Amino acid sequence: MFNLATSLMLWSSLIISYAYTMHAMAQLPRGSSTSRFYDFKVQTTTITKLCNTKNMVTINGIFPGPVIYAQEDDRIVVKVTNETPYNTTIHWHGVRQRRSCWFDGPSYITQCPIQAGQTFTYDFTLVNQKGTFFWHAHVSWLRATVYGAFVVYPKTGVPYPFKYPQEEHIIILGEYWKEDVVQIERTTAASGGSPPVADAYTINGHPGPNYNCSNNDVYEIDVVPGKTYLLRLISAGLNSENFFAIANHKLTIVEADAEYTKPFTTDRVMLGPGQAINVLVTADQAIGKYSMAMGPYSSAKGAAFQDTLAIAHFKYLGAVTNSVSLPAQLPSVNDNLAVKTIMDGLRSLNPVNVPTKIDTNFFITIGLNVQKCHSKTPNQNCQGINHGVMAASMNNISFIMPKISLLEAYYKKINGSFTEDFPGVPLKFYDFVNGPNNIPNDTQSLNGTRVKILEYGSRVQLILQDTGTVTTENHPIHLHGFSFYVVGYGTGNYNPQAAKFNLVDPPYMNTIGVPVGGWTAIRFVADNPGVWFMHCHLDIHQLWGLGTAFIVKNGKGEVETLPPPPTDFPRC
Repeated sequence: MFNLATSLMLWSSLIISYAYTMHAMAQLPRGSSTSRFYDFKVQTTTITKLCNTKNMVTINGIFPGPVIYAQEDDRIVVKVTNETPYNTTIHWHGVRQRRSCWFDGPSYITQCPIQAGQTFTYDFTLVNQKGTFFWHAHVSWLRATVYGAFVVYPKTGVPYPFKYPQEEHIIILGEYWKEDVVQIERTTAASGGSPPVADAYTINGHPGPNYNCSNNDVYEIDVVPGKTYLLRLISAGLNSENFFAIANHKLTIVEADAEYTKPFTTDRVMLGPGQAINVLVTADQAIGKYSMAMGPYSSAKGAAFQDTLAIAHFKYLGAVTNSVSLPAQLPSVNDNLAVKTIMDGLRSLNPVNVPTKIDTNFFITIGLNVQKCHSKTPNQNCQGINHGVMAASMNNISFIMPKISLLEAYYKKINGSFTEDFPGVPLKFYDFVNGPNNIPNDTQSLNGTRVKILEYGSRVQLILQDTGTVTTENHPIHLHGFSFYVVGYGTGNYNPQAAKFNLVDPPYMNTIGVPVGGWTAIRFVADNPGVWFMHCHLDIHQLWGLGTAFIVKNGKGEVETLPPPPTDFPRC
């Protein structure tokens, strides 16, 4: 114990059903960089699934929402009109928003929500970015139904670093509840406990034949024997991480989080919410119908999860229409080794320019908390572990959303919305993974809207450490405004003297799973002025406070300075 604390102290001192199918060449945008305009209407739509009919929020009345197609360096203009009674925003997940922080989309971080009847136009450029992204609501739990793919092709004449596939297909993994998700969130928050599990997993909005009333609610890809297909896998799940596999077929990963990787072949992949992986699949098996399966990866001890698989079909031309699909084999729900094996295989396609000299070091613990119950109606409001109230934190600080957006408060110098004292190291050091905890007495977190200021151009390293405060768990952490190099990861407590880093070809990502009872090291250069949210992409953890924000100051000159807000910027 002394060695761990001493080591860490030493280190810290250094401190729809929508048609998600397209032919690769037919859809390629032509010409030089251009502006692409989209019109998003946030609408309440009647949907029937799982023997149940309900009204839910969608974009343009389709689920999943419309695909945005673009090309590297294109300007994207999306007019969003809110025709529902709910507040809404749209986040363009993975888009780095160079000098366009006003359009990033997380509610109360970069903007106030678009209220009922209001319109806001997002306007940004895809600077030096291409690959598979997605967009989703970033307010309450509307993300469960308001999401869609965002495909950005290379510039005209620039090929993929692999042979062009026969076709490309978008595969979005999601979750579906029969009840209204906004009401589920409100009820969960009021209870102090955990949310109900989803009623179904979905693949492109379809649950598949394992669920009631879903024999014909199945997504299907028709494939030609011998041909190779590119699948753009996106995890839009709300509160679950998921394995994906195709029966009897190998998956070759060629891109992760919109960055090319060295080809890596595996039997299955795992995606946490917010992650995107492109895989090549060759139809090299006997003619037939094969299952594409989505199932749970649940790493937290005692956590409830949906255990029924969503199934889609990978169907060879010539297969009998009503033939039974061959089942796909997924790992066990808590197979941490399977997840590590996938991560071990991710490498940037070429050597990269990783920051080696670090200006700012952070050591950030990540985990759940149980607060003492102070409610006068504990049976209704204290349904967490041991009759407490569930929370989550970074460095034992549970993030509280402000009343106006952090970006507006920072830009206009409005006092009282946040403090600049997010701790760069834990408030105390102990055996983070295995330390004893007396719930709820020793699991209290502090509350606050605490942020950290970064100088423009500073080279930043974050060590993200999972904790066993309540339970160890894989946490998909997403950083807005940046991609980062995943230079290291491991099990147990981080030891700077023993940790091994890859500074040659680490993957370049925007969402990374901090391993169960382990740590991850990431590096990036803070060269994008604005306010950038970092949070767990499991929405229940975000609701409980697992997040913080970085404020990157302006640099020198116009190209290093955040412009003023747009004229139609939403008001709270």
